[in-house]
Amino acid sequence: MEVADAIELRRSIRRFKNKEIPEGMLKEVLRAAHMAPSAGNLQGRDLIIIKDNAVKELLCMAALNQYFIMAAPVCIVVCANVSRSSARYGKRGELYAVQDSSAAIMNMMLMAQDLGLGTCWVGAFNEAAVTQLLSLPAGVRPVALIPIGYPDESPEVPPRMGEATEHWGKW
Repeated sequence: MEVADAIELRRSIRRFKNKEIPEGMLKEVLRAAHMAPSAGNLQGRDLIIIKDNAVKELLCMAALNQYFIMAAPVCIVVCANVSRSSARYGKRGELYAVQDSSAAIMNMMLMAQDLGLGTCWVGAFNEAAVTQLLSLPAGVRPVALIPIGYPDESPEVPPRMGEATEHWGKW
C-alpha cells in the first residue's frame, strides 16, 4: 500500500474481529514505532504491549469505560519518557517526549493500516490510574492507548476542516 493510501484509508476502529494478530505483524507495527523521528534521536517514548484481558479490562475502566478496547487482541500503551528527553533538553524535553510518542503512534497506525489492521488513538483516560496499573516509573507518562486488531467495521470518512485550518505566512 502507498503511504498516501494508508493516510486516506486509516480510520478510528472501535469494533474488532475475534482474531489474533500474528507475531510477525505485531513486530512490524512496533518496528514502525521505533523508526519514528525523535528529538535528538533520544527516542523519548516507550511502548507497553498488553495482551492480558484482565489488564485490558482495567485499562478500559481507566479509559472512562471505553470497553471497545477489550475487543482488540492487543493494546499498546505509548508512554512519553520525559526523564530521557529532559536529561538533555530540560523543561522543553517534556514536550519533546510527547512529540516523540505522537510520531511513533502515527507510524504504528499507518503500518497497521498497511497490514490490514485497525487502530484507535485513545487519549481519554485517567493518567494516574494507568500509571499505577502499569507500574510506570517517575518521569514516564502514558500518552495514548492504542487498541489494535482486525477491523470489524468500515467507518465513513469524518468531515475535515481542511483549508480552514491553513494559515500562510501568519495567522
